Amino acid sequence: MAMKRRKPGNPLALAVLATLWQKPMHPYEIARTLRRQGKDTSTKIKYGSLYTVVQNLEKHGFVEVTDVERAGNRPERTVYGLTDAGREELTEWLSDLIAVPVKEYPIFETALSLMGALHPDEVVRLLEERLTALEIQVASGRGALQKLYETLPRLFLVETEYQLHMTEAQAAWVRGFLAEIKEGTLPRVDDWRRYHETGELPPDIAATT
Repeated sequence: MAMKRRKPGNPLALAVLATLWQKPMHPYEIARTLRRQGKDTSTKIKYGSLYTVVQNLEKHGFVEVTDVERAGNRPERTVYGLTDAGREELTEWLSDLIAVPVKEYPIFETALSLMGALHPDEVVRLLEERLTALEIQVASGRGALQKLYETLPRLFLVETEYQLHMTEAQAAWVRGFLAEIKEGTLPRVDDWRRYHETGELPPDIAATT
């Protein structure tokens, strides 16, 4: 049965729910656990807003206070745990995100859709610059992943594997697209070049503007 598309939510709230699924924690420990498990590489985490996120989850009944820690002269630390409603929310939210593809709008796709405004030779130069950066990311990512395998179970690293594979795939696509422009095999590349050199649009394109 198809799943119902949920409204987008705050990814940090999802990360907090998943972290509290491991055990009850106070917000500082939640932040420390997210960093230790490398979740800041896959989720945009603003640690300054973490307390607000926890408070909002408590207001909606997804987390609750389970303890208040007192240690010497240190400030009290409120420990939060998942409620039954929080576990259900975590399960449904995660299930939806994993099962249901959704159209995202990476800024690189936006740039590609508009790159005709640049001369093809300039696009070649820029994509070569990007490809170099991607290849560096791939090399460093492989090394970092191997180091992480030494200290963390693979279960906690699948998103890092995914990021690495996506970077490798992007590098492969850029490499192939660059070759098409350079070799002149990209359809209409001559028209693209001519427009930037003469200002004349091909008739079929001019008719649509």
